[in-house]
Parts: sequence; structure tokens; C-alpha cells
Amino acid sequence: MPHAPQEPIGAADVEAWLAELGVTPLERIDREAVTAWDVVLDGRRRARLRITLILDPGLALICWCHFAPPINDSFRKSYRRLLRWNDELPFAKFSIGEDERPILVAELPVATASRDDLGLALARQVALADRLHADAMGWLRAGGWRTDPPADPDGPGMRLVARYSASLSELLADPGAADPGAAS
Repeated sequence: MPHAPQEPIGAADVEAWLAELGVTPLERIDREAVTAWDVVLDGRRRARLRITLILDPGLALICWCHFAPPINDSFRKSYRRLLRWNDELPFAKFSIGEDERPILVAELPVATASRDDLGLALARQVALADRLHADAMGWLRAGGWRTDPPADPDGPGMRLVARYSASLSELLADPGAADPGAAS
């Protein structure tokens, strides 16, 4: 159901939403009309998923995370996997950054963005990182990224996943049943 248009959101709105969602930003950066915050969320399997929120008040609120370190393996296989995930996983946009790192992005139009849209986008990124953790382990290990489970399985990331679980059923279902992350 589409949201009704609203007044443009600002940095204060995003900070209030984060506080209401129980998410504490690490830092805030303001540059020209754009504001960015970094947050770190743990899932059940994926620890310390760093997500950057970028607000361009005239365009969108973007939730952007480096999903893994630069890919150094067979690019064709990795690209095929990312494209398959884009096709099979709803509301997920994977791409490759200029530095060859896989990126997971959610874009929220500012004309309709809300606290719950932001919360669901963050929860979806945590749930995706958990769902695809086994497939991403090779990339994570190759880049020297931590692969051990989170120290606090009930932190803000999992509280967001629990809060929005009804909207994430396709990601939280039994991963053994037609898992989009399964190797082909």
C-alpha cells in the first residue's frame, strides 16, 4: 500500500527514527545538503554489519552497506551469484563498488519514507546478511573479515528483525527449503 506524500524529511527526522528503533549511530557527517550516519548491527549469524545511511532530502534515504570485502575470486561466478540474488530476493539490490566490494543497497524515496520504512530496510539488510552468510563466508574470510557469530544475539539488529518479521517471511523461512543463497 503506497504511503501518502508527506513533508520532506530531514536529518532530525532520521535521528529521531533511529532513536525510536533503538539504533545508535556511530557518527554523523554533513556535507553540503547530504547527511550520513554509520550504524553497526548484528544478526544471528553475521556480526558487525556496518550500514551507512545517506539522506539526500531532495531524493532518497539510502541504506548502503559493504556486504563483503573486494572480490578476488572468479569474477564471473561472483557476479552471477549477485545477479541471481537480485533476481530471487525481493527488495534487495546487490552491486559491485568501484573497489570491487559487493554492496547491498535499499533506497527509500524521501517523499514517502517513514520510521517503519527505515526500520524494515535495516532489518531486511540484517536478515539478508544472515540468510546469505554461508555463501559469503569465502569472500569474508578472503578479505580478513570476521566470520564468528555475534557476541550479543539480542542486540538492536535482531530486535529490528523481530519487530519487522511479518514483512520478512521470505528471508526468515527455513533456509534449507529452496534457499536463494544456496550454491548452484
